Amino acid sequence: MPNPIYRSASRLLADIRNRRIGCAELLEAFIERIERKNPEINAVVTTDYEAARRRAKAADEALDRGEQWGPLHGLPITIKDTFEVAGMPCTAGLPALESYVPAQNADAVQSLVDAGAVIIGKTNVPMAGNDFQTYNDVYGQSNNPWDISRTPGGSSGGAAAALAAGMAALELGSDLGGSIRLPAHLCGVFGHKSSFNVIPKQGHIPVPPGVFPPDYAAGIDVGVVGPMARSAGDLVVAMDLLVRPDRAQRAAWKVNLPLPVKKRLKDFRIGLWLDDPFCPVDAAVGDLLQQLADTLARAGAKIEESKPNLDFRHSHAVFVSLFSVVGSADMPLKMYDRLAAEAAETGKQDNHPRALYIKGITQSHRDWLKADRERQQLRRKWAEYFEDKDVLLCPSAPVTAFPHDHGKFYDRTLMVNGEKRPYGNTVYTWSGLAGVACLPATAVPAGLTVDGLPAGAQIVGPYLGDRTTLQLAMLIEEAAGGFVPPPEAS
Repeated sequence: MPNPIYRSASRLLADIRNRRIGCAELLEAFIERIERKNPEINAVVTTDYEAARRRAKAADEALDRGEQWGPLHGLPITIKDTFEVAGMPCTAGLPALESYVPAQNADAVQSLVDAGAVIIGKTNVPMAGNDFQTYNDVYGQSNNPWDISRTPGGSSGGAAAALAAGMAALELGSDLGGSIRLPAHLCGVFGHKSSFNVIPKQGHIPVPPGVFPPDYAAGIDVGVVGPMARSAGDLVVAMDLLVRPDRAQRAAWKVNLPLPVKKRLKDFRIGLWLDDPFCPVDAAVGDLLQQLADTLARAGAKIEESKPNLDFRHSHAVFVSLFSVVGSADMPLKMYDRLAAEAAETGKQDNHPRALYIKGITQSHRDWLKADRERQQLRRKWAEYFEDKDVLLCPSAPVTAFPHDHGKFYDRTLMVNGEKRPYGNTVYTWSGLAGVACLPATAVPAGLTVDGLPAGAQIVGPYLGDRTTLQLAMLIEEAAGGFVPPPEAS
């Protein structure tokens, strides 16, 4: 049969169930692709082909007996290297963890394994998952399959690159400051940032391994787990498997996400927020998003330019305050003290990206409580917005894939409409809108720019409205097209 590597996971699973392709045969197609394509992309950084082959063979034998392991029976997948996978190194890009091999799977990984998935290997991340490009001193730099001189984004950059290059059928990502949505946007794939705390985070680094007992969640504020794929339908399949309470809550709690509020495109009320003076969107991206909105309007969707009644600059400041402090507990004391001294000399009104970061990571508990209170006020404004709109369509990021830059984070710049913009106030500003308010957001491809690079949008929905944003993502895929393989996709 023709090479199956670019088929959706859902179609591959149907092929497996209908015996049009064997699990072992499908695995070998992905292994061959990794061996041929990965050397120039460096997305897949750890593999265990022999274990994968044993599991794929067992999956075929189970089918011969009329047995089905679950919805992902025999599907070859990769896992972001911030999740623990039993028997495989889990470094999170940190040299100190280069020899760390966990004995059990992260909770979200286990959900996929229990559903029948075959794990081929792990995908690359920035050091500690803490950048919007993917490189580290353990595995080096990952490249974008559309242009290897450019980044695939981060922190789920290896995951997005592997999907776009046909090296995996499904991926598991995580998102604190846009780490699913930015790479999906830059590589032209789909990704879902779930509502806060609907998917367990046990076994995700950071925090460092061994800090929390295995029955308790990592307790990371803002950050979530979510799937990445080449089709919106695949995200739905994965979410059905991933959504559940943390281990310690399962004796009493269940998570039943509401059904989509609308089923048909023409019934959706879509708010449109495509640009803003606080974080300008490059015309190449903005034009694609406007074309997408026009396509949806022609298909009957009710689209209106509107946004929540909030101050974007203030929302971003609250977001940075809450997400930056997440890493403070594990920061070496010398580094923390140095940043605290720097923060003490920084004016309260200084909104430079680095100033916001150091004030956030060294803030007092009192200041965190104030920021959390402001977050709850923002959440209320979003809830009021969704009384009139089903979803908001806005940029995932204001630029397309940009050249690799390993310089100091706050010295980097990006070109937006011919002008230099600060890196730290550009790549994750739009993603922070949903992050600070605990909202679900689904990243969808919008097409290719005139330069031939992919760009996408994010569909933001009300808290726990994951099925609504995913439903619209599937409708957008039908109306406007979805994933397109990069050049040299043979």
